[in-house]
This record gives sequence, structure tokens and C-alpha cells, in this order.
Amino acid sequence: MIQVCSTCGTRWNVRDRRRDWCPRCNGTLLAPTSPDPSSQLRQAAGLGTPPSGRAHLPAGYRWIAVRPGAPPPPRRGRRILGPTPRYAFIPRWGLVDHFDQPDQQQTQGRPGPSTQMVRTTLIATMAVLGAAAFVHLVRYVLLIWNRTHLLNPWVAGAATWIGVAVSVVAIFMIVATAVVLTNWLIGRRAAAYAYRGKPDPRPVRTLRAGCLVPLVNLAWAPVFVIELAGVEERVNWLRRNIVVWWLVWVVSTAVSVLSIATSFATEPQGIADNTVTTTVAYLLALAGVLLVMKVFDGFERQPVEKPSKRWVIVPDDGSIAESRRQDESQNGAAVESEGQNPAA
Repeated sequence: MIQVCSTCGTRWNVRDRRRDWCPRCNGTLLAPTSPDPSSQLRQAAGLGTPPSGRAHLPAGYRWIAVRPGAPPPPRRGRRILGPTPRYAFIPRWGLVDHFDQPDQQQTQGRPGPSTQMVRTTLIATMAVLGAAAFVHLVRYVLLIWNRTHLLNPWVAGAATWIGVAVSVVAIFMIVATAVVLTNWLIGRRAAAYAYRGKPDPRPVRTLRAGCLVPLVNLAWAPVFVIELAGVEERVNWLRRNIVVWWLVWVVSTAVSVLSIATSFATEPQGIADNTVTTTVAYLLALAGVLLVMKVFDGFERQPVEKPSKRWVIVPDDGSIAESRRQDESQNGAAVESEGQNPAA
């Protein structure tokens, strides 16, 4: 059973049930018993029968071919959202910034000196070593001058005692640097192992003995540093700096031992040779401290809590292929375009 809308002219297949209103424009549906729907449209529009006898639609109407089927469900109207919310004051629930504070237990639980303290100690030690090397260089120049000219006793005494004073200060600064760096290494190792959920395999007394005992620290202190780099997974970035520092430190220690062994000379040539050896030893010690600071900055450039290697979740090949098949099946299905009513 077909009924025609008197407003839009759409033919609706109402099957065996008569309807009164058009599902598309809510116009009046004509009676299904009329043999000529176009004549009903003309009669409804007040135009009458055309003189030529041919059935013509009135102006503004046209025939539309539609597929048979049930009428579309009625559209849902827009939900009433209610009045616009108003506030008597500026709401604060969306204007507050929340920042994640670092864990106070982790910050306070990390032993050892601070980064600023270690850096300050290293810079002061380098300054003292540079001053000691300069003083001994001036002393060597005065020794050369003294071969042909007589020095003033005050100048000779000042050159001698200033060199001794600077050497004593340099020794104290080297010892202080060794202690500070050892405490930093112990604290850094404890934090690195604790972050990975396991204790430091080496006890504290072993670390102190391996870093502070002379000549023993040449073999064990770099090993402890390499172990720390391995725990933090930074061996590839710090291996070269650690090896260069190790070699310079060994050479500096050898030259320092040689300068101490030749410091008891009483001949003018022996004193001059010892002065040159001591100057070179101080310069090598300065280079060693500079390389230690480079290694220290390599560790402190990145905190223990933020490792350079991070794990991300990546789907496997099976899930990717399955998701692609689902997308293809969804895109391949014929879907009726929205916004159009399935007419008869």
C-alpha cells in the first residue's frame, strides 16, 4: 500500500497499515485508494485536471525514486541543557596548579655531600694546585738567575717558604678532595642500588679503604666508579672519561713519588731538577682533578631517579595485525549515510 505526501510528494510504502502524517516533513498523507497520486496532488493544490490529459505535478513538486522499506525512526530532539551556570565569584577549582613534589624520604635519605660542595672543593683544589705550580716555576727561574747573580736573602727566603706553604696547602686540599669524592661515591652508589631495589654489594669500609689508602686507590677507586656507571647504564658515555682520568692519575702519582724521592737533594743541580719535577707533578695533579670533575659532571648531569634508558609499551605484531583487520572490516561494511530518511 502506497501513500503520497501532499507536501513533499514522497511516496511511502505503508504496507497494510494506513498512516496520516509524512515521516519526513510531517505533511498529510493522501488516501491509499486513489489510482492516480498526481491527480490527488493537483486537487489538493487546487489546480484541477490538466487540459492535455497528462498527469503533471504542480510547481515545486517532483518525483523521487525511493527504496521500499519501513519508515525511519523519528529523530530525537536536542536535549535541553538547562540554564547557563553562573557564579557569584570566580571558581577556584580549575585555576590551581598541582606540582609533584619529590619524595622527601628519597631526598633526605641520600647520604654524602651535596653537588655544590663537591664542585666547590674541586675548583678550590685546582686553584691551589695551579698556584703551587706557578710558585715552583718562579722558584726555578730564581734558581737559574742565582747561578750568575746573588739573590737577596729576603727574596730567596720568600721563594723557599712560600713554596713550602703552598705545597702544604695543596696536600691538605688533595686529601680533602679525596675524602669528599669518596663520600659522594658512597652516597651515589647507595642511591643507584636503592633505586633498583637492591643493596650495594660492597660495604662502606671497603669503599673507603679502596679510595683513601695511597697506591691502593689507584687500582680500586676507578673500579668502583666503573661499577657505578654500569649500574646506572652509562658505561658507553663515561668509559672514555674514566679511562683517561685513570691514566693521568697513575702518571701523576708516579711523578709525585719521584718528586718526593728527589726532594732531599742538596746539590744545586739536584734542587733544580726536583723543582722541575715538582712543577710537572702539580700540573699533572691539576689535570687529574680537572678530569675527575669531568667524570663527576657526567654522573650529576642526570639524576639517579631519571635514568637515561626508559622502557615504553609497544604492541606486538599480532595485536597490530588484528587491529588492522578490524579497521578494514568496519570500513568495508556498507553504511547508510546519516541525515537521510530511508523512504519507501
